[in-house]
Amino acid sequence: MTVKKLDVDFKALRTWKFWKEILIIILAMQVTAAAVYYFMLPSNLVMGSVAGLAIALCGILGQIGIIVKVSLMVTILNVILLVLAYFVVGGNFGLKTAFAALLMGPQMDLCELVCPYSRLIEPGAETIMGDLWFDLLTFVILISIAQAILFSINASTGGLDILGKIVNKFTYIEIGTAVGIIGLLVCLTGFAINPFRLVVVSLIGTYLNSVIIDQFTLSLNKRKRVCVVSKDYERIREFIVDEIKRGCTLYRIEGGYDHEEKIEIQVLLAQDEFARLMAFMRDNGIAAFITAGNVSEVYGTWRDRTGKP
Repeated sequence: MTVKKLDVDFKALRTWKFWKEILIIILAMQVTAAAVYYFMLPSNLVMGSVAGLAIALCGILGQIGIIVKVSLMVTILNVILLVLAYFVVGGNFGLKTAFAALLMGPQMDLCELVCPYSRLIEPGAETIMGDLWFDLLTFVILISIAQAILFSINASTGGLDILGKIVNKFTYIEIGTAVGIIGLLVCLTGFAINPFRLVVVSLIGTYLNSVIIDQFTLSLNKRKRVCVVSKDYERIREFIVDEIKRGCTLYRIEGGYDHEEKIEIQVLLAQDEFARLMAFMRDNGIAAFITAGNVSEVYGTWRDRTGKP
């Protein structure tokens, strides 16, 4: 009998990067839990997520007299999915994703303990924002920000992502497509407890969530591809390498107008680093021809502020 091993790098447990990412996961999942508890639960929206499925299942059980808290159902579903992923897909779904998935339920209970949503609903209103569409928009923005942050550190909320991996293994459907199909099916479970209008709103919200996540993810990952042609290229190179702590590439080029040989510097910078470079060149009176464009994805080694990979 073969025993599967969970994909855990125990050396990483002793690094600051690991614990910083754990803190980011906790904060991002708290935002996610708050979005679900304060804007999804009061509206009874069955979005294409584990939380949406939990709301639908709790509603169905409530119709036959079995009362289960949504937060508990979220935890149960995530545990089931993690166990399935472990035995069906293997342990490579990641420790960070497993950790994030198990946080959702307890953090929803924390929201209820600190400030129940009933306190925030004004008299005569049914939801916190007082309008279903405002609640939906607030929920989508909050959860999209949290998910984009998690994606930026190679983590996720788990849930349907795990189920998507399981479907991908047996059907060879791309994970993104699988997650989308599963999310659609979860939304349709809302027909068991909600009127047609709420199901349509949930479908729209699920679509908006995917679109806004893409936009936030692009924004978080955006870098500047900067090309600089200057006679003072060595001073510029030294500033990039020694002060900004970024690598750069030097190319020998020939001017098309005068055939003069020149050096072009190419470098990828964050937005604030690009501003520092421009300020340095302005303050030192460095003449240069500069072009800059946005890059949404970077593969390979992207060094941190200290110059370490």
